[in-house]
Amino acid sequence: MIETRKAISEKAVLIGIITQYQDEKQSKEYLDELEFLTTTAGGVTVKRFVQKLDKPNPKTFLGTGKLEDVKAYIEQHNVGTAIFDDELSPAQLRNIERILSCKILDRTNLILDIFAQRAQTSSAKTQVELAQYQYLLPRLTRMWTHLDKQKGGIGMRGPGETEIETDRRIIRDKITLLKKKLVTIDKQMAVQRKNRGKMVRVALVGYTNVGKSTLMNVVSKSEVFAENKLFATLDTTVRKVVVKNIPFLMTDTVGFIRKLPTQLVESFKSTLDEVREADLLLHVVDVSHASFEEHVASVNKILTEMESLNKPSIMVFNKIDAYKPKEEHQGEEGEGENDPSEKEAVTIIEDWAKTWMNDMEQKSIFISALNKTNLEAFKELVYDEVKKIHVQRFPYNDFLYHNYE
Repeated sequence: MIETRKAISEKAVLIGIITQYQDEKQSKEYLDELEFLTTTAGGVTVKRFVQKLDKPNPKTFLGTGKLEDVKAYIEQHNVGTAIFDDELSPAQLRNIERILSCKILDRTNLILDIFAQRAQTSSAKTQVELAQYQYLLPRLTRMWTHLDKQKGGIGMRGPGETEIETDRRIIRDKITLLKKKLVTIDKQMAVQRKNRGKMVRVALVGYTNVGKSTLMNVVSKSEVFAENKLFATLDTTVRKVVVKNIPFLMTDTVGFIRKLPTQLVESFKSTLDEVREADLLLHVVDVSHASFEEHVASVNKILTEMESLNKPSIMVFNKIDAYKPKEEHQGEEGEGENDPSEKEAVTIIEDWAKTWMNDMEQKSIFISALNKTNLEAFKELVYDEVKKIHVQRFPYNDFLYHNYE
């Protein structure tokens, strides 16, 4: 069983590196995201440590001197957790834990822990549990003593029983059982999708925390859980939506993220099948985020791996209400908080739309799901795309549309 007990806030230090493949700017962005993940999991970031290396130290990830600096800070400030921005090997985990004498997590473990918190349905819990076991298996020597339910905290929502004598063979047996259970779940979900008939399926996809659930609520007039945290939505939600008398199914899917653990991609097959079987993808983008273009690239990479990138799609640039221009578009110093006027922000967004955003095969639109800005134009665009698919599927039902032309 996966523990979903609310985590007690605990102090954590974040650790990242700058390499030839990850410059200083990217490192900062990744650590910003790691801090958001830490907050989502129930932790409080007290300091960041960054080191410039040609490549991670195969034994300790960081250099010996830097790791000693981390150790001194942890001991001086009574910090209980060190979180690394990259996945650590079993050997690195053991060596680092021996040196720092505190709880060591990597990005993968942190994301798995958040998924363990968020899983609500039997399907999601089973998928997360499988991903956790697959992650734990090669790290069993280090992790097993930490699965005691009395310990709690970030990264400690481990699956299964907690006896010390439980060995790798039993873990492998559990993985086998969970995979069999997921096969059954996959079949059940496939039947559910089949029972939905031939209705057009529209799937919301995008980076985590871009406003997919908020958009789902507005369009479908439903109550899908949404909040300003990463992976607020984990369980797939399907709602029937009707626009101008054309019914279609809208699916809210789990958000993607950079460095998404391979264990999750594998175990969440049934969830991702909603994307694979969709007729139309609404790729929601948080246009107010400084790295939204990189987020688009990350999502497209995952869609490519799922063989879904070439599906009909609409780019939905969301959160225009939160957009803030770069320095050259901000007001002069001394003018309040230098926030742009609403008119100025709209002008800049229109300028953006004249660049690469308008130079794409799929159509695009700018909206604010929260404030319902440009929502009618969004519905009209979705209606047009759904109508094309609907007419192809039901060629003799053209009369349904004539009253709305």
